[in-house]
Amino acid sequence: MYTRKTLPIKSVLLWTRSHVLLFLALAFVPVFLYDIIGFKWLHVPWLPLSVVGTAVAFIVGFKNNASYDRLWEARKIWGGIVNASRSFTVMVKDFVESDEKMPREPNATHRELVHRHIAWLTALRYQLRTVRPWENKRASEENGHFRGMSIRHLESDVPMDQALAGYISEEESREVFGKGNQASQLLGIQSRRLRELREQGRLGVFEHVELERTIAELYALQGKSERIKNFPYPRQFATLNYIFVWLFILLLPYGVMEEFEKIGDHIIDDHSNADDGYGIMHLLWLFFGTHFVWFSIPFSAIVSWVFFALEIAGEHSENPFEGGPNDVPITDLCRSIEIDIRQLIDDDGIPEKLSWESGVVL
Repeated sequence: MYTRKTLPIKSVLLWTRSHVLLFLALAFVPVFLYDIIGFKWLHVPWLPLSVVGTAVAFIVGFKNNASYDRLWEARKIWGGIVNASRSFTVMVKDFVESDEKMPREPNATHRELVHRHIAWLTALRYQLRTVRPWENKRASEENGHFRGMSIRHLESDVPMDQALAGYISEEESREVFGKGNQASQLLGIQSRRLRELREQGRLGVFEHVELERTIAELYALQGKSERIKNFPYPRQFATLNYIFVWLFILLLPYGVMEEFEKIGDHIIDDHSNADDGYGIMHLLWLFFGTHFVWFSIPFSAIVSWVFFALEIAGEHSENPFEGGPNDVPITDLCRSIEIDIRQLIDDDGIPEKLSWESGVVL
């Protein structure tokens, strides 16, 4: 998640620098053939091309809206996880009786349940960071620029089993990693532990039901996160959108050359009858008008960049859990939740908030 008010122009240009050079090259070739070689037939009518551009703009807008919907839904899901985590911790603190057999650690059971919940958050975070075939930002050069401005992904530096080691026992760890979905197994262990507390008389019937409802809510939130993670934006739409954008980018220089040449003809007409017919300025204006078609190169590059930037902005928002600079910052959210709920039970050894640089929060 990018937290500053605006993206610096330098960062935007670095994000798309290789493609800007490509757009300039794609516009240079037809202009060279048109003006220098003399292939005056090398152009397409502007009117049908403008219709194509309008259609592409609508398609890109549709994709960006759909991508933002996926991103915003993911953020709402994790907002629900934040709220459910606080509710679960408060209920554990108020509903579960302390362990009288451990007077030096009166809140040992509270600590066990809360730490297991943090383990669930950690496991879910790791599972959501797993790379899928349709995801490409973590390996892309553009995203690499932003990742270089911030710290590395914690998930890429520390294996999941090490990350969970401080929150669950070795026995539970073996049980969790012996199954496929670690996060689901942790919620299952949590539910089993609540049942044991109920059977021991340390948790009332009503309180047990309320805590189990929260477990069910956490399962639902996990399932919603997995739905977004495991079901991509329809690839047929994404592929066609990509093809249409590049088709317009390739045709654009051929459509604007003749229009710019018309502007150059107007410049020549305006200065052909000037009083200083042999002055240096007159000759410069004539040269300027004769080769005005070359100004279609930066114009084509700018328009191409606008369409391409909108395309990749949508593409880099459609997978909100893979860890890009535009994604939901689940690593930071997990640390914030951990600090919050451990403070609620007066736990010790609480970690510090994560420090992020250059406005990029992961």
